[in-house]
Amino acid sequence: MNEIKHKRIIVIWLLLCCAVIFAMMILGAVTRLTGSGLSMVQWEPIMGIIPPLSHAEWEEAFRLYQQFPEYKLKNLHMSLGEFEAIFWFEYSHRLLGRFIGIMFLVPFLYFLFKGWLNRPLKWKLAGMFLLGGLQGLMGWYMVMSGLVDDPHVSQYRLTAHLALAVIIYAYIFWVAIDLLFPKTGYFSAKSTKKPLRFSLFITGFIFLTILSGAFVAGTRAGFTFNTFPLMAGRFYPEGMYVLEPLWKNWFENIATIQFNHRLMATLLFLLIPWFWWKARKTALPSTIRAAFHLLIVALVVQITLGISTLLLSVPVSLAAAHQAGGLILFTVSLYLTNRLIKL
Repeated sequence: MNEIKHKRIIVIWLLLCCAVIFAMMILGAVTRLTGSGLSMVQWEPIMGIIPPLSHAEWEEAFRLYQQFPEYKLKNLHMSLGEFEAIFWFEYSHRLLGRFIGIMFLVPFLYFLFKGWLNRPLKWKLAGMFLLGGLQGLMGWYMVMSGLVDDPHVSQYRLTAHLALAVIIYAYIFWVAIDLLFPKTGYFSAKSTKKPLRFSLFITGFIFLTILSGAFVAGTRAGFTFNTFPLMAGRFYPEGMYVLEPLWKNWFENIATIQFNHRLMATLLFLLIPWFWWKARKTALPSTIRAAFHLLIVALVVQITLGISTLLLSVPVSLAAAHQAGGLILFTVSLYLTNRLIKL
């Protein structure tokens, strides 16, 4: 009985960690969208937890910011009050990252000391913590790219930062679902083989679509071609493959980046309903059928948010909601894949 209770507590803790990481990713999107990401020009993992508390400290933080290209090239007329406004977004983002580290480490050590963790779970949790530390380093590596001559964060580093965050989130969620739903073996492995393959493909494709969205954000491609379904009146916009070598267009050409993201989203809009339709012919538990229905709902909401964000030229609230919608769609697909594996 105690073992079941302990497992339930661990699952709740892991899902709470997922929820806070989810919030962290949305706050990161808002930080980027408000142009706040380069307001803190020093990386102080310990001392950086204390924000400026006096007028003199605020002036010192602003003086440091003024030494970097973003101020000199973009915000030369910024006031101290305007600096404070962008500072709080980046500060909150970093503070939440530290909170996640504590939120994970303290219970992990407690469960370890109490002997609640078997050997495989110990290693999984240790891996999660190491990935979290790597994510902090990746975040600062990303910020550093905007503190040089060009006050613009590298889209490659931004995408890597988001990719690692999604991987950590997915890993924690997957382990939690594993603990919550052990393998049943009740349904025929043969009958669920095709849905499982399709589910794995869909989950991976959603992940890639999220990363393509990071390139859209990193190059500010969403502020161009603000029409749908055509781009400047054409299916293929002009200038899609003008960069050399060819591969650069996929990651640095605004027209190509936005086109690819639209194309991937459109493919999901076609593939997921087909997936849902084909799964109707498979004998599945009611909870998994409910997840299929939820996947359709999440898809419709996400596509609506994406088109609205584009047509309205990327308002902060809608763009952040669009990122949240992508993560929700990914989460439902991940849950579905995990459950199908267990049948």
